[in-house]
Amino acid sequence: MDPLVVLDSVNKHYGELHVLKDISITVGKGEVVVIIGPSGSGKSTLCRAINRLETIDDGTITIGGTPLPTEGAGLAKLRADVGMVFQSFNLFAHKTILENVTLGPIKVRGKSKAEADKRAMELLDRVGVANQAAKLPAQLSGGQQQRVAIARALAMDPQLILFDEPTSALDPEMINEVLDTMVQLAKEGMTMIVVTHEMGFARKAADRVVFMADGQIVEDRKPEEFFTNPQSDRAKDFLSKILTH
Repeated sequence: MDPLVVLDSVNKHYGELHVLKDISITVGKGEVVVIIGPSGSGKSTLCRAINRLETIDDGTITIGGTPLPTEGAGLAKLRADVGMVFQSFNLFAHKTILENVTLGPIKVRGKSKAEADKRAMELLDRVGVANQAAKLPAQLSGGQQQRVAIARALAMDPQLILFDEPTSALDPEMINEVLDTMVQLAKEGMTMIVVTHEMGFARKAADRVVFMADGQIVEDRKPEEFFTNPQSDRAKDFLSKILTH
């Protein structure tokens, strides 16, 4: 598998707190890697470091063989190539759903409005909210807004999409509609790095499960192996707490 994202000996501190400790991981093109672990284990920091929303202290991160740029045009290009879906949907409240999805392609990719609109409607249809295109975000449910956020990420034709706990702000009945969209993306071969608490999704859609604790990668294995036969005491303890309820 062609490596797309490579982290090598990455460290990150917040003051005294060592949040990422010598993280090394490679994600191949078309791979779905799900990062799980207890709160405070460094999962979101790792995810955000990959498109430089968080800086790192040392080590290297490359995407498609190119080191992460620190600022300027190179960083803007990287952010265009790496989609991101957050916990809070981060849609522009004063723009329609359609405008939210077309903004990046028009401003960053230089597409015409007609071209961007056509592609946006295809993507909104694909995530099941095409009939909401003229509405404002506040008129949609949380699950619908998150699916719009996924369409917006896809509209940039990214090499990779990062998901940082995309369902944690949603009501339980809305979680599945977002996860179903993500499962479909995974089937279509989108490279995805997903930080989540949804173990069902990890089992169903992941090529690999990366288990983090205390800023370190403790296990990196196929989902079935991880869930049925975790190797570390830390993972056994974590799974016993979440899989028994």
